[in-house]
Amino acid sequence: MRTDIFARLDREPVPPKIEVPRMTRTRLALFGGTSAFYLIVVVAVLLSTWLVTLDWKIMLFRPYQQWPELHAFLDYYVVLGQRGPTAVMVAAWLGWRSWRQHTLRPLLSLGAALLILNVTVGSVKLGLGRLGPHYATQVGSAELFAGGDIFPSGHTANAVVTWGILAYLATTPRARRYLSALSAVVALGVGLTTVYLGTHWLSDVLLGWAAGLLILLALPWCEPVIAVVEAWILDRRDRIRDRLRARRRLVPSLPVASGGPRLFPAPTAQEEPSREAVGAAASHARPARSRPSSDRLTA
Repeated sequence: MRTDIFARLDREPVPPKIEVPRMTRTRLALFGGTSAFYLIVVVAVLLSTWLVTLDWKIMLFRPYQQWPELHAFLDYYVVLGQRGPTAVMVAAWLGWRSWRQHTLRPLLSLGAALLILNVTVGSVKLGLGRLGPHYATQVGSAELFAGGDIFPSGHTANAVVTWGILAYLATTPRARRYLSALSAVVALGVGLTTVYLGTHWLSDVLLGWAAGLLILLALPWCEPVIAVVEAWILDRRDRIRDRLRARRRLVPSLPVASGGPRLFPAPTAQEEPSREAVGAAASHARPARSRPSSDRLTA
């Protein structure tokens, strides 16, 4: 039995007992409070309140011009919120965990979270059609229903969901606390970076944080569906594996002439016809004639 640190890279012999998060009262209270905050931000932008005024003040302040020395670093940091690179990195990690723990739940949870993210955030983006700061046409306007797609911020919501799923799937309370803090710092940094670069209004980021948190809080409701999908996939895998094994038993691996397995059993000793030597058969069929003696020929 290996006791070094590399033993944790090996596959566990049996699937571990994993505690699936439940929709507790605390989670329900957080879900309700975040939903209320989400609606407040949407209404504040729709009515062009003080929040829209704050958006314009920050945009006209142009943070990327005030602190240009941060621009190069934040251009790379904001990639932590892009859907493609982050999904690949997190999926690779969760794929290894799925293999090691004999379960598809980590990958299916990530897939469910990203699916809900695309549907919910994408529909609100297209429905409100808000333009970004670089494409704004009228000072003080909310720039809604103008064909844009930035409200809420997809970068921010994706950062919350993609990195927060690691904390959601943590197997120990200590790991969950550390990963929750790390994902919160990354998501906060990505959202503020988009404001610094001028690609999003502040209200876009506020709504993106709320949208991503709502998805993470709602994931326990998806656990029964995830369990059904996992059982179906594993059942299909076992059936395909059994069929392949059955075919390998029927099809010979080598030709019969080369000593490979036969499709039909060879005849047993009782079924084999009796064979005799050629000479012996001839002697039984025709008895030998006696040749005339030399005395008869001389007589």
